[in-house]
Amino acid sequence: MHTFKMGEAAHLLGVSPDTIRRWVDAGRLTANRTEGGHRLVDGADLARLAQEQAEDSGGTGATLSARNRFTGLVTKVQRDGVMAQVEIQAGPHRIVSLISAEAVDDLGLEPGVLAVAMVKATNVVVERPR
Repeated sequence: MHTFKMGEAAHLLGVSPDTIRRWVDAGRLTANRTEGGHRLVDGADLARLAQEQAEDSGGTGATLSARNRFTGLVTKVQRDGVMAQVEIQAGPHRIVSLISAEAVDDLGLEPGVLAVAMVKATNVVVERPR
């Protein structure tokens, strides 16, 4: 059986360790205590909850083919004539999108606004480890 520390479980689900503790106390997640009294979250139960959250997060009522949805806060909007660069911080992920300035205006995008970035790509990004 795979287990995760409370902080690890929180990081994997994008919530705080306090939220994980509350979910364990409420019975939403299963955890066992170590001899030292620390709680370890059951990996299979954590995977189940992660999948439930992923299914619940699409609550727009729309049917979409995009599965990679990142909900976060707009942190920066940089305009350059007809185009704009929009940055969204979604948990540990920084999403950068180039969209029209008109779309920025229509969506009311500015720092602090909640937004969803949907990624559907047909290319592969290559990176070099540091």
